Amino acid sequence: MFGARKICSFTVNLNQNLKHHLNQKATLLCQSNIFQQKMSYVNNGLNADKLDISGMRKPYRGKHDIFDVSDLVSREPFEQFKSWFEEAKNTEGIMEANAMSLATSTKDGKPSVRMVLMKGIDEKGIVFYTNYLSQKAVELDENNAAALLFYWCSHSERCTVSRQVRIEGLVEKVTQEEATDYFHSRPRDSQIGACVSQQSQVIPNRKIIEERNLELQMKYSDSNTPIPKPDYWGGYRVIPNRFEFWQGQTNRLHDRIVFRRPLDGEQLNPDVTHAGVDGWVYERLMP
Repeated sequence: MFGARKICSFTVNLNQNLKHHLNQKATLLCQSNIFQQKMSYVNNGLNADKLDISGMRKPYRGKHDIFDVSDLVSREPFEQFKSWFEEAKNTEGIMEANAMSLATSTKDGKPSVRMVLMKGIDEKGIVFYTNYLSQKAVELDENNAAALLFYWCSHSERCTVSRQVRIEGLVEKVTQEEATDYFHSRPRDSQIGACVSQQSQVIPNRKIIEERNLELQMKYSDSNTPIPKPDYWGGYRVIPNRFEFWQGQTNRLHDRIVFRRPLDGEQLNPDVTHAGVDGWVYERLMP
């Protein structure tokens, strides 16, 4: 019995030593592979601490699926935008077709960009709402030039969409009546959220906004009590002077068609610049 115990103990120790030895070899092998991978990055001129994303590619539309001037639904950009927007809104995989990046800059030209939601579009322009204390609002007060970007991308089994719409223009505030009407069309939680937040102001912790939110939730717990729109909350309208419609192609020969307002006194070249309607002209750009 005693001999059997010694053999069993010896076997366990042997197995443990063997396991430890194998773990050491696996670790060394793993380190060796990582070292070789990093050396490969260095030899190829890449930073060894960064991921190599140069090979990341997705197929877009095929060359049989081009977007040309003959495919325009209108000779002015708003109807063309609405056509693409409706398609994006109904495309599987595109969660918020009205999401857009908004680029603004200070009077000194320092840019900033963020995502906002389009909440209206008409023949005048594109509308979004925000807090007038925010960074974007401060910058728009200094410099009312802005740019928007809609990016619609979906690679579902049913269809592939790879489109952008770039919009440039000047910005004006919507009327108080417009802002108030939209404010009261929002869910009550969103109305209270607008009252809680003095956007972009520095605070010590999240507890402050949670307490303020709870305070207002209790104050306006009666759904029949209207929530007043804060004076510091309202909307902006981007009045476009340029639209660019971009459609991706797998071979990177992307389609780009621009609508723009011609400059005062500009001599247009009819070979490349075409007369649209409502004072717009349109052109095709190189990818």
